[in-house]
Amino acid sequence: MRLPLRSLASALSGVLLLASCSPMLPERRPAPTRYPTAPSRTEAPLVGNLVDQSIDAGSRAAVIRESAELSQCIAQLTAARVTFRPVPDRGDPQGCGLVSGGVLGPDMGTVARMAPGDVEMTCRTALALSVWRRQSLEPAAREILGSDVVQVDHMGAYACRNVNNGGVSTRISAHSQAAALDFAGVRLRDGRRISVKDRWFGGDEAEQRFLRRIRDDACRIFGTTLSPDYNAVHADHLHLEATDTRFCR
Repeated sequence: MRLPLRSLASALSGVLLLASCSPMLPERRPAPTRYPTAPSRTEAPLVGNLVDQSIDAGSRAAVIRESAELSQCIAQLTAARVTFRPVPDRGDPQGCGLVSGGVLGPDMGTVARMAPGDVEMTCRTALALSVWRRQSLEPAAREILGSDVVQVDHMGAYACRNVNNGGVSTRISAHSQAAALDFAGVRLRDGRRISVKDRWFGGDEAEQRFLRRIRDDACRIFGTTLSPDYNAVHADHLHLEATDTRFCR
C-alpha cells in the first residue's frame, strides 16, 4: 500500500529528528580558538636599566655606582642584553692585570658589532661603553649622518704599558688594567666609514659634528676622554677611560 505524499514527508521528518538526538552520532564541536602568537624576545622593550637611560649630568656617577660590585655591574649588562663573560682576576708586580673584568661580547640590543670582537676589559669599562654606544654613538649617527652604525672599530683595551703622552712617562696607563678603550671610528650601513683619523679635521661638516658630539657625550660617561684636540698621540682615536678621574679634551 502506498502512503500519501504528505504522510511520507511527515514520517521522514520524524526519522531525522530522532537521528539528531541519538547519542551514537558524533558531537559537533566548536572550532578551536586561535590565540595570537607570543612576541619574540627581540620585540621586548629595553627599559629599566642604566644602559637604556638617556645621558645626563649623573651618568658618570651612575656608571661608577653600578659598577662598584662586579655582580651588580654584570646584572646591569645582563638586563640590557649585553654579553659579558667574567674572567678570574690576575695581575703582575708591574701593576698590569685585570680585576673585576671579563670579555665583552655582542650587544644583543643593537645591530652594531665591535671589531675586533670579544674584547677583554673591566666591567666598569664595558658598562660605560654600552651606555655610550646605545645613548650617543648610534643615535648620533642616525640623526647627523642619516645611517645606522653596523660596526664599531677600535684599537683594543688591554696593553701593559705606561701612559703615552708623547714623551717619557713613569705613570702606568689605564690600558694596563683594561680600564680604557681606544675608539677608531664606525662603519655605516650605507657603506661609509667615519674614522677619527680622517674625519676629525678632514671630514665634512656633518662628519666633524658627529665625532665631536660623541666625544662630548663620552665626557659625561667616562672618567677621562681624550681626542685629537688633546695631542698628536690621539690624532687617530678617542681614548675612553672608565676610571674615577675627570678629564675631557
